[in-house]
Amino acid sequence: MDFSAPPDAHGHEGVLTPEDAFVAAVNTCIMMMFIWTAERFKLDLVSYECRADGTKLIELDRTETFTDVVLRPRIVVRCDPAQKAITEKRVSRALGTAQKYSLVANSIKSRVTVEPDVRLLLGESRMEAAGE
Repeated sequence: MDFSAPPDAHGHEGVLTPEDAFVAAVNTCIMMMFIWTAERFKLDLVSYECRADGTKLIELDRTETFTDVVLRPRIVVRCDPAQKAITEKRVSRALGTAQKYSLVANSIKSRVTVEPDVRLLLGESRMEAAGE
């Protein structure tokens, strides 16, 4: 992988920066923990896509700090219509658990916020069809 300083710091355009990697590490760690938790909660996860944004503060002395990382996952879960409320609670718990156990998110001083967009596909889940 090629890395460079950001263009505003005399780096190259279109190349990953350490700042990109920082935000991506938070995003990826929480995503992996969510997938792990979703399996344990027996969620029929169809897809997980996430946009991540980091906000940095530039101090008067030009030092910089990330103050916030906002994750906006779009999660699609298949469930039986009769299980809709239970599934919504499980997804919410899975997200909370993912954030709680994310090594990367817990190792930074930036505030991490998750703003999910959860979609339920109502119908027989693959797990129910398989008799699990």
